[in-house]
Amino acid sequence: MRKLTYFVACSIDGFIGDPNGDASSMMQYVNEEFLEFLKTEYPETVSAEGRAALNFHDAENQRFDTVIQGRGSYQVGLDAGTTSPYGHLREYVASRSLGTSPDPNVRLITDDLVGAVRALKAEDSDLGIWLCGGSQLAGELLDEVDELVIKTYPQVYGKGMPMFGTDFAVTDFTLDSVRTFDNGVLVRKYSRRR
Repeated sequence: MRKLTYFVACSIDGFIGDPNGDASSMMQYVNEEFLEFLKTEYPETVSAEGRAALNFHDAENQRFDTVIQGRGSYQVGLDAGTTSPYGHLREYVASRSLGTSPDPNVRLITDDLVGAVRALKAEDSDLGIWLCGGSQLAGELLDEVDELVIKTYPQVYGKGMPMFGTDFAVTDFTLDSVRTFDNGVLVRKYSRRR
């Protein structure tokens, strides 16, 4: 059974974006040390455009071969003219409103999101599935999330888009590791407690 990993950036107070979903203020913490971490351990989580600009476009996927994102997260790329932001992965977008996919590499999940994710998890592969975001999608898939990798940036938002847009529900995870970077970023890895 493959893992569904919510690999996500957030503020100290648990927001993945401001009230409009913008998280661009976090980009100032993506320095050389942090980029090296991404390039070596999670290269597939950098967009195809970013990989080309940083000259590691041919890096092998280390952890994931599939990405799932919500319509809001996907729209950021569409607004910038990018129809397949993670072309080095199989891309799925959960959307009831998009209609048709704007790119042959992007498959739409229009209904039975949980069933679709369970089918992906049941596939035979050594690599997992990256839940890219956003908040509402993560909330809908909380019961399917096997692992959290949370990149916490040293900022407080006070208000914004929470990591999980869901009703109150206590879900326990076990802390597996913490990595600290010189710029104040923490990367915490958790596994679902069974």
